Amino acid sequence: MFSRRTEWNLAPNRLTIAHQEALSSGSKIIDLTISNPTRAGIEYDELAILNAFASPKSLDYDPQPKGLRSAREAVARYYATASSIDPENLILTTSTSEGYSYVFRLLCNPGDEILVPKPSYPLFDFLADLQDVKVIRYSLIYDHGWQIDFHSLEAGLTKNSRAIVLVHPNNPTGSYVSGQERQRLNELCHQHQLALVVDEVFLDYSHDGDPKPSFVTNNDALTFTLSGVSKISALPQMKLAWIAVSGPEVEVAGAMRRLEVIADTYLSLNAPVQLAAPVLLDQRKTIQPQLMRRVRSNLSELDGQLARQKSCSRLEVQGGWYAVLRIPVTRSDEDFAIELLQRSSVLVHPGHFYDFPSDGYLVLSLIAAGEEFRKGVAPLLQFGNLP
Repeated sequence: MFSRRTEWNLAPNRLTIAHQEALSSGSKIIDLTISNPTRAGIEYDELAILNAFASPKSLDYDPQPKGLRSAREAVARYYATASSIDPENLILTTSTSEGYSYVFRLLCNPGDEILVPKPSYPLFDFLADLQDVKVIRYSLIYDHGWQIDFHSLEAGLTKNSRAIVLVHPNNPTGSYVSGQERQRLNELCHQHQLALVVDEVFLDYSHDGDPKPSFVTNNDALTFTLSGVSKISALPQMKLAWIAVSGPEVEVAGAMRRLEVIADTYLSLNAPVQLAAPVLLDQRKTIQPQLMRRVRSNLSELDGQLARQKSCSRLEVQGGWYAVLRIPVTRSDEDFAIELLQRSSVLVHPGHFYDFPSDGYLVLSLIAAGEEFRKGVAPLLQFGNLP
């Protein structure tokens, strides 16, 4: 009755079952996996956000496939401090997931391949399955910092390859694509007729405070840059994202014509959120400083506790909301996370959730409330030092 593309294993994993059992027992869980900023104790300008949806223009239906011009101009202004982009090369979507869907449909025939980083967050398999696309993984390797393993990337290229996916900075490694890597990626795209698909939702969250360059003005290869207010303004419930298209002029023009038809077919983005776009994007100016204070404070707390023991360590992170811990391999990461939850009521993500190649990795959210984070890290490191 159902399509093969939805033949996933839908049984809950062991950690999910253990978490449900802990909640059912009434245990107070310290959640070090939190990714929802609206439940992380961040202060929002509620009046400004809600008033942004009061425009009478919301009662008028003006179906614009690429999105309302005013909303696209607001997105262009977001980039204006570092880059200049044409609003006509923007397509608005409800989410970056929808953006991926549009781009995969644009670039790939059924059975074609996209190359995605490993480790990274577990979204690409589902998106690829739904678009009848095959995922090929290339490695990020760690050696005093993360870098693209170009040997594995090039080994994964075939006649069916259509695009290289980048996450800039990557989730959960927090590593940005370097200028040298960008140049090599552009060369590979030119050589193999590939596109770049770049997820930049965490771009603004650089830990050293220095803005990192966006791919929105990458003109050496056909490039689709995805982002949205989910992370930029910590407003995932508002469902406003976009695709920015850059590259050689002829290829950009061809891509935009086709993307406009795809977007026109769905017309998924609602008018109120488009009209509110300028206000929603402006919220980043007060939201991002709060989040970065939280991230830096938690990272400092983590490093302070790590300095008092010898078995666990933290991998270098440049940006984003997560930290990766290296722990002794005395059991599988999932077994470790389950035992930690059962013994200490602390929830963490095992590395294999993010496709780490071996055991010995845990992923922690850095946007958890400070006191919760401190209380959760202490038993985690104590447990990590047990044989």
